[in-house]
Amino acid sequence: MIPYQFGDKHKAYMRRALTCTMNVAEGAVRSGKTVDNIFVFAHLLETTPDRLHLATGATGGTAKVTLGDCGGFGLEAIFRGRSRWHSYKGCDAMTVSTPTGEKTVLFIGGKNADAYKHIRGLSIGMWLATEINLHHPTFIREAFSRQLAASERRIFWDLNPDTPTAPIYRDYLDRYAAMTTSGQLSPHFFNHERFTIFDNAAISPERLSEIIAQYEPGSLWYRRDIEGQRCAAEGMIYTRYADSPDAFSVSREQVPPLSFASVGVDFGGTRSKTTFVCVGFTPGYTQMYVLGEAVLGGKASDDITSEDVSAAAEDFLIRMHGIYTTVPIRYLFCDSEAQYLIHGLHRALRASSHPYIRAVSLQNARKLPIAERIACEVSLFASDRIRLVRGETEHLSAGLCGAVWDPSKEGDVRLDNFTSDIDILDAFEYAFEGFMKKIR
Repeated sequence: MIPYQFGDKHKAYMRRALTCTMNVAEGAVRSGKTVDNIFVFAHLLETTPDRLHLATGATGGTAKVTLGDCGGFGLEAIFRGRSRWHSYKGCDAMTVSTPTGEKTVLFIGGKNADAYKHIRGLSIGMWLATEINLHHPTFIREAFSRQLAASERRIFWDLNPDTPTAPIYRDYLDRYAAMTTSGQLSPHFFNHERFTIFDNAAISPERLSEIIAQYEPGSLWYRRDIEGQRCAAEGMIYTRYADSPDAFSVSREQVPPLSFASVGVDFGGTRSKTTFVCVGFTPGYTQMYVLGEAVLGGKASDDITSEDVSAAAEDFLIRMHGIYTTVPIRYLFCDSEAQYLIHGLHRALRASSHPYIRAVSLQNARKLPIAERIACEVSLFASDRIRLVRGETEHLSAGLCGAVWDPSKEGDVRLDNFTSDIDILDAFEYAFEGFMKKIR
């Protein structure tokens, strides 16, 4: 038995979804919007005459986890005992036995420009999508065209709030809302609801308090992830830190026992410097300590050689090991755009006379979207889980205090016009981004 707990707002949305063509649940994280769409999609799958249907996310893996599993509330749980996973035309698929025959649901990722090729030529009945704002516009258009011959055309989208000028609003949601208001569209076509995290009846007050504690009140992510608001990124990014940097500062002696450390490296370009930042983690990733930094400068970027970078990296590792003798430095995550520097660095580290340097694993930085990296940082400051070592992190501290959103760009873009130290922030983020899931 699946332990559903639906609040009144969710029930009203789902009742409308039973008869509406296009259904969009927008709102906060953990607000229950995805479960609503899965529930109605599964209910209608029992009786729809169409045989082939679509379930999509930014990636195919996201679609399977979020829509197929959904923490025990997904299609797999709903149809347990009468469904099977298999491959259909090279895509993951689930075929379900229903009173009206077998129905097949394709699980596909829609974020790439060529993702539409996976569904071209298919006739789709219903379409269930999570994080629709992360789908490529070409894929969205193709999916709509694949439904033109459907007997019962239905669309179920969910998304977390984005910047108000995001294309998904301009091209679809706001446009359909205006057409519904003006009478151009039937009231049974467009069903849109916004949810906050407080609308989810399944979250206990204790758990709700834990989630909210990870956010800085009034911040971009609080307004989006908790209150479910559409809002643009503007002003200072790291407000909590910039307001009181001393509150997040410790001496070397105050650093507790750490499980391991990692170093991020951002290679300099035409007006920028090569930077190194070392961070360490307590057991279970409960706290993160910024242990030190180094900046390679003093020359024009064109004059900095691979040997210069390698020497600076080895000097930094030796200094960090000398200060934090019991903390193993396991990883060196480097900006992947300068492979010739990475190759030289790899050779130099392997040839080092210090065994702890030879043991460091040199890897390309993952370079996740900057907005995701920033969200993790803001969460760490909001939940008081990060500290910077005094006397070792002045450049990073200045970078955090000076970072602002770029008002000229659409979306969540950090201003990068040399008015603040973006290079040190990149190196800092490369050092921890590979562990963000464990941190959060």
